[in-house]
Amino acid sequence: MRGGKSRAVASSNDDTKVAGKRKAANNQGKRAKRGKVGKDPNKPKRPPSAFFVFMDEFRKEFQEKHPENKKVSVVSKACGDKWKSMSEADKAPYVAKAAKRKAEYEKSMASYNRKQSEGYSGNASPVEEVVEEGSKSEVDDEDDGNGEEEEDVE
Repeated sequence: MRGGKSRAVASSNDDTKVAGKRKAANNQGKRAKRGKVGKDPNKPKRPPSAFFVFMDEFRKEFQEKHPENKKVSVVSKACGDKWKSMSEADKAPYVAKAAKRKAEYEKSMASYNRKQSEGYSGNASPVEEVVEEGSKSEVDDEDDGNGEEEEDVE
């Protein structure tokens, strides 16, 4: 028999295919169980690079010179070309601004990380947590002790 497969060889290939499908199904189940981790809204945003600091100013100038242009691609291409043609001395003020923003970011990240390590939940600001605790005690203070609320009689 030329070109024919024996049954033993064919069945072993089928078993590996089935086993591979089972592994893939198990991996998908594990991914679904983990779920997506949400972003913390209190986490500080990363600072812009020197190029993006330059781009903010360049966009304003470009829009003033070319008010008819509405394409973002044209503005960003012109900005990139100008940035490439600038010397290091021309880029220095933008690099300094970016470094200043990065230093501020690092300070805010340090305080953010310190709050996280202290067990701060991040869902509400510390001021809101104090207000919530205070509001509970105020409700208890207003209660006259007999379990009934007072009604305004006119």
